[in-house]
Amino acid sequence: MSKSVRERSIVSSFDLNKIPVKIGYGFMVLALLAIAVAMLYPFGMTVFGSLKTREEIFVFPPTYFPHHLAWHNYSEGFAYVNIARAFGNTLILYAGNAASALLIPGLAAFSLAHMKIPYRKIVTMFFMSTLMIPSATYLIPNFLNLKSLGLLDSYWAFWLPAGASAFNILLLKSFFDGINKELFEAARIDGASELRCFFNIAAPLSLPVISTLLIFAFTATWNDWYWPSLVLSAKEKYPISSLVYYDIVTAQKLTWNVKFSVLTAIMIPPLIFFLIFQKNIMHGLNIAGVKG
Repeated sequence: MSKSVRERSIVSSFDLNKIPVKIGYGFMVLALLAIAVAMLYPFGMTVFGSLKTREEIFVFPPTYFPHHLAWHNYSEGFAYVNIARAFGNTLILYAGNAASALLIPGLAAFSLAHMKIPYRKIVTMFFMSTLMIPSATYLIPNFLNLKSLGLLDSYWAFWLPAGASAFNILLLKSFFDGINKELFEAARIDGASELRCFFNIAAPLSLPVISTLLIFAFTATWNDWYWPSLVLSAKEKYPISSLVYYDIVTAQKLTWNVKFSVLTAIMIPPLIFFLIFQKNIMHGLNIAGVKG
């Protein structure tokens, strides 16, 4: 006589019937709802504001939902700014940032994980210690180095710093450490070089964490506006984030409803990107944590 086995959760059904547990769960649900409202409210204001008329934007008391859908705000916004060019610049930046952020840290992480290099633990500790340094402290030195190299107002000012990521090195190393070393020993016996071991064995086995880093590189490239404002002087090379700040947020000629329309259009691609690849983010981080 077999009974269906149910997996027991942290709190059993018997505990859930207790009054203190119900009160605690009630507070947790209220907290989650408050967090959800606080996070979704700005998005709703942007989306619904893009569909309001100019009069509805400045009406008092303010309204959350539009009374009349003003779709012409989008045509006015797209006529004011060249989103297609900025989107293309962002994709170019992302392609270079992703290649640099994976190749250079990947080779460094593979060397620390599967090659006999002197003072390997000291080098690893050095990379870990750099994570505690605020990024604002080396912002000016990076700018001066790029200026001395003549790389300002070029995309190399983004691609080279993207390769100096201690976080990527340590995340990839934690994953490479979990790969069986006998695979690389067998490949070396067959005459494979270290580069071939990396590209043919380590990289294919590390697709979950690599996809995670690709997603992180996309969000960082899409959201960063301060660094492009420092190293780029030609507006024709501005990515999406710089376009938003200089041509939308600080624009005096645009009304708020038109600004909201452009912001809504710019907000959609990363949202879709995250919804599609959110499982890859969690899967890659979980595997990296287990491997570490």
